Amino acid sequence: MDDIYSLDSFYRRSNALGRLDPPLTLEQRRAVDSHWGDVTAEPGGVDYRERELGGVPVLWAEPVAAAADRVLLCLHGGGYVGGSIYTHRKLYAHLAKAVGARAVLPAYSHTPERQYPTQLDEVTAVYRALLAGARPEHIAVTGDSAGGGLSLSLMLRARAQGLPYAAALAPISPWTDMTQGGPSIRTNRPTDLLFGGEQEMDIDGLVRMLLPPTVSPADPMVSPLFADLTGLPPMYIQVGGGEMLLDDAVRLEQAARKHGVEAELDVEPGEQHTFQMGAGHSGVADAAIARVAAWLRPKLGL
Repeated sequence: MDDIYSLDSFYRRSNALGRLDPPLTLEQRRAVDSHWGDVTAEPGGVDYRERELGGVPVLWAEPVAAAADRVLLCLHGGGYVGGSIYTHRKLYAHLAKAVGARAVLPAYSHTPERQYPTQLDEVTAVYRALLAGARPEHIAVTGDSAGGGLSLSLMLRARAQGLPYAAALAPISPWTDMTQGGPSIRTNRPTDLLFGGEQEMDIDGLVRMLLPPTVSPADPMVSPLFADLTGLPPMYIQVGGGEMLLDDAVRLEQAARKHGVEAELDVEPGEQHTFQMGAGHSGVADAAIARVAAWLRPKLGL
């Protein structure tokens, strides 16, 4: 794979920029993050439409051969401070194309400008609006990193508000424990090119930007690993074996099974955080997306 399209190279460059003195401003950091999607190839055969759903700006990714009544609700990653519907549109278009469904990406608010629960409120509004036009058994929810954790929080919120569950969950490298209690936070630091390495990312700082002082990082609504997961939809959890959030995924699968939820864990040995972003340039990423899609299709009746 050409180095310009390598996710590993992007993470190394991002990590190196984190060592600058003086440090990058928030806006400079977001400008770097805006190139995250450069590592993903255009899937082709997908139309994009910017609309509003539930009062929230969204981007629809519609493969030309997709079933019009099957929807993937896709929550982008970025630690709540970065990432966007634009950095992640190609990733989720690849997944939508493989599934044969339409994808919708909400442009939920960033921190620190807007703190929790704004992000959860916004994706709940989008989900509620989807339910007004689609059967819940025809909706699946996916998300990567922060968006992966948010996908679980969304289903917990749906339960609290009496909304029907989606047919399935497919969290990718999900951030499920804001207390950073998983052993891989430490043991995978040397192999994680984004969060670890020479410039370890300040995960505590991300948490402080997201949560007001009244909300604990152990609150099950922000750390769904600690929630009662009973009754949640079946879930397919995919994660890289070399990333610091590995145990957020491993422990989620264990917790889901403990609460009687159908759960499958897919660990790609040695791979990085959200390695699926290499779709179209990386055979490993393409194969991983194909596995998620193969699991999702029957859940959506496809």
